[in-house]
Amino acid sequence: MSQLKEPLTQQGPPSKPRVGIFVDVQNIYYTCRQSYGKNFDYNAFWSQVSEQYEIDCAFAYAIYRGDDKQSQFQNILRAIGFEVKLKPFIQRKDGSAKGDWDVGITIDMLEQGKELDRVILLSGDGDFALLLGHLQKKYKVPAEVYGADKLTADALKQSAERFHCIDDSLLL
Repeated sequence: MSQLKEPLTQQGPPSKPRVGIFVDVQNIYYTCRQSYGKNFDYNAFWSQVSEQYEIDCAFAYAIYRGDDKQSQFQNILRAIGFEVKLKPFIQRKDGSAKGDWDVGITIDMLEQGKELDRVILLSGDGDFALLLGHLQKKYKVPAEVYGADKLTADALKQSAERFHCIDDSLLL
């Protein structure tokens, strides 16, 4: 004798979509300084995103130079909720510098992204356009991009489902 079960009904408000945040810290710092002469407001950003989404993971990719002011900033990011990933700053003999996180961001977005409802990238770097297209095509994970309008690559804007131009509400 089989028993019919009542369908489960959801209790409480519907859950928010799960999102992962990936911040190219150097890119956001320099594009905001160059475009607006101001710094990005990570607290305002976090507040804005957490209203719409459940933040599943949040990574801030930065360069470590051993500077106290920079370490304080990284601690602020941690207090907000970011996992800060650091790479050493490398000064080459010819005077050029290296401190790029593109590969690290890509690996994390591919590993985390397929488990999320959406990804948010803070960067203006057009190299990420291919990555966002891949996440959408292979895993059906749409992306949002935050960037300084004039310093964000058109290819990156076009690869995102939604582009958010950083404005005064996200600046200190």
